[in-house]
Amino acid sequence: MRPSGRTVVCGIVGDPVEHSMSPAMQNAAFAARGLDWVYVAFRLARGDAEACARGMKAMGIRGLNVTVPHKVDIMPFLDSIDDVARRIGAVNTIVNDGGVLRGYNTDAAGFARALEDQDIVVRDRTVVLLGAGGAGRAAAFSLADRGARLIVLNRRVARAKALAAEVARATGMSIEHGPLSDESLQQWLPPASLLVNTTPVGMSPATGESPCPASFLRKDLAVCDIVYNPRRTTLLRQAAERGARTVGGVEMLVWQGALAFELWTGVQAPVEIMRSTVEEELGRGAV
Repeated sequence: MRPSGRTVVCGIVGDPVEHSMSPAMQNAAFAARGLDWVYVAFRLARGDAEACARGMKAMGIRGLNVTVPHKVDIMPFLDSIDDVARRIGAVNTIVNDGGVLRGYNTDAAGFARALEDQDIVVRDRTVVLLGAGGAGRAAAFSLADRGARLIVLNRRVARAKALAAEVARATGMSIEHGPLSDESLQQWLPPASLLVNTTPVGMSPATGESPCPASFLRKDLAVCDIVYNPRRTTLLRQAAERGARTVGGVEMLVWQGALAFELWTGVQAPVEIMRSTVEEELGRGAV
């Protein structure tokens, strides 16, 4: 459809934002559902979260995805925040209901759906989580809420300790933590059934890197990597070579986007079209 004065506007705010796959993915979803909607990437400098919230109301923007560095900074300027987003301490989706801005976090549920699609069970299983940043927080709450025995490893141990304590208080689960090192991986991976990487290690252009030595991987250890460019990271490739089940970052990207789409539109998301659009963009070398 050609945009007009009646076209509903959604978008993503972040800095940087030029690399985002969300515009292609969401615009394909709107077209597939026959919606006169458009999705745009907005580069928003750090410190401009309040202006963003005011502008969203003033311009009647229906929905926004929020990425680095605004997922926390935007929260004080929203009219309401979903319980999940409040517990995680980050918002990645905003819905504008007639000037009332509501904040949500679809990263946690998107992460869970990506695992469920591969029949990966986490309840009462040991899970090693690499990274304690924004994506790590969402994954940690998602895993603990679903009954996983969680170990958080991060290069800055203080950050891993803080996240473990926060998740433990919120969920009642006992969470271990430690440094992200070969020694810690040697200690914690043998009893684990799932390894989750939420660090940027292995992301393009440093595609030859991996956060975990290949020799530590094994057939009965499922491996999830939220990095989606490249689609198959060195970590996932090495895990697959050992016969392990793998979950790539495209799946989390698609599912968090699908859940955001449904919050904005009230329409079921065309998940397969969203996935194929991202894969096509990656295949063309988009970054």
